[in-house]
Amino acid sequence: MAGLSVVIPTLEEASRLPLLLADLQRWQGELEIVVCDGGSRDQTRQVAELAGATVLDSPKAGRGPQLRWGVDHSVHAWVLVLHADSRLPSAWHHRVGKILSTPKAHLSAWSFDFKVDAQERPMLWLLERMVNLRSRWLQRPYGDQGLLIERQLYNLVGGYRPLALMEDLDLVERLGKVATLRSLNCALLTSAQRWQKRSVLAQAWRNARLRWLWRHGRSTKQLLRIYRR
Repeated sequence: MAGLSVVIPTLEEASRLPLLLADLQRWQGELEIVVCDGGSRDQTRQVAELAGATVLDSPKAGRGPQLRWGVDHSVHAWVLVLHADSRLPSAWHHRVGKILSTPKAHLSAWSFDFKVDAQERPMLWLLERMVNLRSRWLQRPYGDQGLLIERQLYNLVGGYRPLALMEDLDLVERLGKVATLRSLNCALLTSAQRWQKRSVLAQAWRNARLRWLWRHGRSTKQLLRIYRR
C-alpha cells in the first residue's frame, strides 16, 4: 500500500486527539502523521508524540498557516488533512487505499461525507444531508470533511494560504477550477461541540454570514471577531 502523510492542525487538543490518532493506526502502508501545533499549553504535544506523530510548531498560529507548514514539511506523495476533533470510519483505510491505487485518482481531490457526532436530532440530520448535497453538486467540501490530495495537484493550485479563517473554502475554490472534487463515499464524524453551544440554525447562519463577509473582502481580523463570539 502506498505511503500516506496525514496533517493535523492543533490547538489545545490533548483530550480529543488520541481517538483520531488511534483511528489512523488502521493504515497498512507507510504512515506519516504530522501534527502542526499553534501554541498549545496542554498535553497535545505529548499525546501526539506517544502515538508516533511528528509535532511541528507552526511559526504562525491559525489553521491556514499551520496546515501550510504541516503539508510543506510532510514527505509522501498523498496527503490527508484532518481536523483533530474528527473520527474516521472503521473502513477508511480500505477506501483511501483503493483511491491511491486507482489510475488517474491523482487528478482529483477527495473528501469524506459529513456527519455530526451527536444523538439523533432532526435539524442535524437535515444539516448533514444539505452539506453532503452541496459537497457533491457544487464541489465545495469544507475542512471538517477532510481532504485527500496528491501533492502535485496541491502544489499546482498553490496549497493552503496562510489564512486564519476560510483556508478550506479558499483552497477548494481554487481546486475546483482545475480538478474535480469527489466523495470518498464514507463519512467522517465531526464533533458536535459547536452545535451544542448554539442551535443548528444559528450556527448555520453564522457560518453563511462568515463566508459572505469573506467573499466581500472583510479582513481576517473582522472575521475572527465574529467567529470567536
